[in-house]
Amino acid sequence: MERGWPHERGFLFGLILHLVLQGRGDAFIINCSGFDRHGVDPAAFQAVFARKAFRPVLNYSSPTHVNVSFTLSAILEVDAHLQLMTSFLWLNVVWYNPFITWNPEACGGIRKLSIAAENLWLPDIFIEEFMDVDQTPPGLMVYVNNEGRIKYDKPMKVVSICKLDIFYFPFDQQNCTLTFESFVYTVENMVLDMEKDVQEISNTSLSLIRSHGEWMLLGIHQRAKKMVVGTNQYDQIIFHVAIRRRPSLYVINLLVPSSFLVAIDALSFYLPAESGNRAPFKITLLLGYNVFLIMMNDLLPTSGTPLISVYFALCLSLMVLSLLETVFITYLLHLATTEPPPMPEWLHSLLLVCTCPSKCCPTAPHTEQKGLALTPTQLPGLMEPGMLAGKVPCPGQAEPKEHNESTRAQQEHEAQKQHLVGVWVQFSHMMDNLLFRLYLLFLVSSILTITVLWIT
Repeated sequence: MERGWPHERGFLFGLILHLVLQGRGDAFIINCSGFDRHGVDPAAFQAVFARKAFRPVLNYSSPTHVNVSFTLSAILEVDAHLQLMTSFLWLNVVWYNPFITWNPEACGGIRKLSIAAENLWLPDIFIEEFMDVDQTPPGLMVYVNNEGRIKYDKPMKVVSICKLDIFYFPFDQQNCTLTFESFVYTVENMVLDMEKDVQEISNTSLSLIRSHGEWMLLGIHQRAKKMVVGTNQYDQIIFHVAIRRRPSLYVINLLVPSSFLVAIDALSFYLPAESGNRAPFKITLLLGYNVFLIMMNDLLPTSGTPLISVYFALCLSLMVLSLLETVFITYLLHLATTEPPPMPEWLHSLLLVCTCPSKCCPTAPHTEQKGLALTPTQLPGLMEPGMLAGKVPCPGQAEPKEHNESTRAQQEHEAQKQHLVGVWVQFSHMMDNLLFRLYLLFLVSSILTITVLWIT
């Protein structure tokens, strides 16, 4: 009798517990009498708390349906170098525990209780893209209603990996994913579903988002998927979080100063090349542009090749090309005042086409360049035609025939030199015009591209 007493005592305790928890059929009813007058009796939930190590189902072969949703309340940081997005969200998880039910009429109308989360079984829902240690605060509570519906709200700072495309920086739009799934339970044990409609999640997040920094939330989209690992299948719910960068900071600090410097460099073509002031001015602008790029380097992404870097490289290349063209034109004009070289035929033909494209200008030989009708330009060391004409002797003066022939040859040589100087000067002006038009085309196309990217 003494050996059988412990066994009988355990049997009686189990019978009493069974009578307390089990009602009709497979329903488990919590004895909540007195909750409205004396508070919640912890003993009424001890049997439920003892089951927290096991998935709460009446039939263990049936899966537990877990509904997942979240509210995005802040976008804290997006790291383009590490490809990470740091956000803050409230995770909402809902499931049913059939062992926690009670009759609200017998409990003074109590239909909802808060219970410490550590006392109940919790689904192991995690975010696949999570790249940091979970810093969820301890001591969280869950809400349980009289039908066994458990709602668990969990604040999370999520550092998730995100595949960022920064080509259109600072007008880029990113699409980061948050994949919710179970780490342990397969589809035979746990099925994931949506607690709220994705449109409701998106609207709530847009209305409650608290960060107004560099990034703005555009919307949230959702799709379901099953991940296969070997012979096991895991349920997944994938949320696509669309975010967009606010470009105002970068437009004001990067694009506008760069455009101003390029525009000033384009206006420097109005300085006469023969004066010698254009080259130092362009060198000063080029040095200033390099200092600007060094100072603004911290605002640019440290990885990848965005479109704005290509724009800066084109601006720098255009300014260097303009400086080289100015140096070449200055050297060419200096050479033309001393000993102008003959112009090649192909270059002379190109000059004729560029100077009078609407006319049918014949290509004359280089020794007879009379069809250009050029206006002489004042250059150092260049003699005016009037000065040459002043040296011609008067008709009444009698001079030797040899002297007249030498004077005529000298006049022809000077006239031909004057003509060559005019041709090279016009060639320099043609190069200036072409490069100036290239500057204007580049500025107009840049402004149109920035406007389209900003609007769209």
